[in-house]
Amino acid sequence: IGEQVSLKCSFKSSSPITESLTVDWTYRPLTGGQMETIFHYQSVPYPTTVGKFKDRISWIGNVARGDASVAIESPVMSDNGTFICSVKNPPDV
Repeated sequence: IGEQVSLKCSFKSSSPITESLTVDWTYRPLTGGQMETIFHYQSVPYPTTVGKFKDRISWIGNVARGDASVAIESPVMSDNGTFICSVKNPPDV
């Protein structure tokens, strides 16, 4: 609680890494409910502009190294839940 937390995500792709590569991070609270997209990356990071992670999530990955990790600032217990990292690198999905 209170310290920056890193959400690690690594990937391998059979296709060369291009600007078509996308990363999507989704989140569902521990209490259930809808999955929500909290981060999108395509050439540049697009952190969410709404919801509980607004202004608290940042890109720490490096797609050239197969790293799609993000960081969350000032985590609180209510952030607990399921975080899913999805990487697509067309034509390899």
